[in-house]
Amino acid sequence: MEADDPALAATLARAVRGDGAAWRTIVETYSGRVYGLLRSQGADPELAEEITQSAFCTVAAKLGDYVDEGRFESWLFRIAMNRLRDDARRRKRHARPVGEQDALEALAGSAPDPAAGRPDREELDALQAAIARLSPADRQIIDLRHVGGMSFKQMSDLLGESLGTLLARHHRALAKLRGMLEAGNRPRGGRE
Repeated sequence: MEADDPALAATLARAVRGDGAAWRTIVETYSGRVYGLLRSQGADPELAEEITQSAFCTVAAKLGDYVDEGRFESWLFRIAMNRLRDDARRRKRHARPVGEQDALEALAGSAPDPAAGRPDREELDALQAAIARLSPADRQIIDLRHVGGMSFKQMSDLLGESLGTLLARHHRALAKLRGMLEAGNRPRGGRE
C-alpha cells in the first residue's frame, strides 16, 4: 500500500472503527519495514522488536486522531524513530553501527531476483565496510531509502527536507559508496 493509495485510507478508516482484519493488514504491511529500519539504525533484534511493537501500540491508540493526509508511512516511521531516540537517551548510549549480518539480511531481502546475480561474500563485505565509513547523515539516507523502503516524498515528510535536497543527498551518498567500492577494487598503486 502506498501513502496516497485509496486502499490505505480505507484500511485505516476500517481499523479506526475496530476492524481487526484491517489492523492486521496494517501491521503485516509495515511491521517488517519498521523493524528493518530500526535494525539499520543500530537497534539490536530484541530492541527493534520492542520498539516496533511500541510504535504500533501508539498508532493503535492515536489512529482515531490521525488526519489522513497521505502521510501514514512517514507518521509511523517518525513514531518508531522517536521511540529509538528516546530509548537511546534513556540508556545514555549511542546506537552502534549496522552489523555485518544486518547488512547481509537487508541486501538479501532487497534483491529483486536471486537468479539475477546475488553478490558474493567478498562484495557484501566490501559494501558493508563502505557503508560503515559513510557519515551518519549519508547512512541515514541510505537506510531510509533502501532498508526502510521509503519513497523520497515520505523521507521528505519525515526529515522535513525538500525533495530536491533529499534526491541530491541520496545521489551523493550513492556516489560516495560507489567511489569507495571502486577504490577497493583497484590494484595497489591505484591503477587498473
